[in-house]
Order: sequence, then structure tokens, then C-alpha cells
Amino acid sequence: MQTILVAIHLLLAIGLIGLVLIQHGKGADAGAAFGSGASSTVFGSQGSGSFLTRSTAVLATLFFATSLALAYFAMQGTEQPSLMGGDAVPVIQEVPVPVSEVPAIPEIPVERAGGSELPVVPEK
Repeated sequence: MQTILVAIHLLLAIGLIGLVLIQHGKGADAGAAFGSGASSTVFGSQGSGSFLTRSTAVLATLFFATSLALAYFAMQGTEQPSLMGGDAVPVIQEVPVPVSEVPAIPEIPVERAGGSELPVVPEK
């Protein structure tokens, strides 16, 4: 079901992009006022503005609905951890490490400079 919804969502997105790119802007109406022959179009004397606008609104509404449906399905697949106890927090067990496997840190001889708290490493 979710795969079909993703495919429909993708087709709606491509259709919405195509419809937006087909539409003409606000400045294109000025050319029609000077006799560009808008009355002889396929969509009638008003042109394709109202048809494309309604088609875009329908596709945008369907795109929004499929987005919400996909978000709903995505939330159903995940399990939210409980705040009120239960086994929501995993228990971490300590693993004992034998002392023989812990590497020793070599000691560096340091001298205190004039009673200061800062160690001074002797130069070699």
C-alpha cells in the first residue's frame, strides 16, 4: 500500500511541476490586451487560465493528501518509547576485563618548578 502511495505521490509531483511550468505569468496578460489572438485558443475565449488554475489546485490538494498519508504510514512503522517505565531503556552490562590485558601507562619523570602546582617535563 505504501509503495503504491509513493508512486501516486511521485506522479502528482511531476504533474504539479508540469502544470506550474505551463502556466503563464501575470505579465503575459498585457500581450493579450493588444490582440494576440487569445479568443482562438483550445480552452475558449478566456484562455487556459481558469482550467490550468483549477487543475493545479486539484493536484496540489491531492499532493498534500498523499503527503499526509505517507507521514501517517511512516509514524505507524516506528514504535515510540514509553516515558513511564517498561523496557524502554536498555540495560548495559559491564564486561570484566582482566588486569593482565590492560596496558600499563609509562611513567614520565616530572619535576616541580619552584613549588608550583604545574609539572615541568625535563628536556632531553
